[in-house]
Amino acid sequence: MSKKIVIVSGGELDEQLALSYLDEESGSYVIGVDKGMEFLYSHEIAPDYIVGDFDSVNPEIAEYYRTQTNVPVREFNPVKDASDTEIAVRLAMTLGGKELIILGATGGRIDHLWANVQTLTVPFKAGIKAYIIDTQNRISLIGGETRLKKEDAYGPYFSVFPLGETVYGFNITGAKYPLKDHTLTPYDSLCVSNQIDAEEVRIEFGGGTVILMETRDSKGV
Repeated sequence: MSKKIVIVSGGELDEQLALSYLDEESGSYVIGVDKGMEFLYSHEIAPDYIVGDFDSVNPEIAEYYRTQTNVPVREFNPVKDASDTEIAVRLAMTLGGKELIILGATGGRIDHLWANVQTLTVPFKAGIKAYIIDTQNRISLIGGETRLKKEDAYGPYFSVFPLGETVYGFNITGAKYPLKDHTLTPYDSLCVSNQIDAEEVRIEFGGGTVILMETRDSKGV
């Protein structure tokens, strides 16, 4: 199977963006998550798996996948210990995914967004690349040294935040606002909306986990 897996979750989905990723990654596994299966159904895209508690999906569409297709359905009780997106991420890892693209993980309720960002920790600790992507943001976790090339960046801006702990010896070079031996704390907004200045930004730190958000203002794909 492909090492890249696209997860279509139940948040806001930009049609053009989602279809571009699903087309670009054709041949990859596709996992529909709860309400995300409605998008796949309406565009006649056959998922390889469906997961969720189905508390927000059209019951007729859920029943269609249960009874009229051969798509494996993993249905869970709404009273569970993990979000639908986390369940899909863990499934993708068991399927051998080496790069996960998560669509529909933003928009709407901020508690769901934050849970999805924290869920990135699961593949990150396993050495698996994972990205939450919408029209204006690409969110990932980084550790140690990261190089962000201008030509590959998702937008002209980037922000960094420590995930749960203070990060010492934090350095940024090649950006409009460089940092040297900085202490990155969870309690300030210093590192919001930096800009890529050189052809490559280098982010280096000794230990810990950092959220990297590559961002752009326009909604063009």
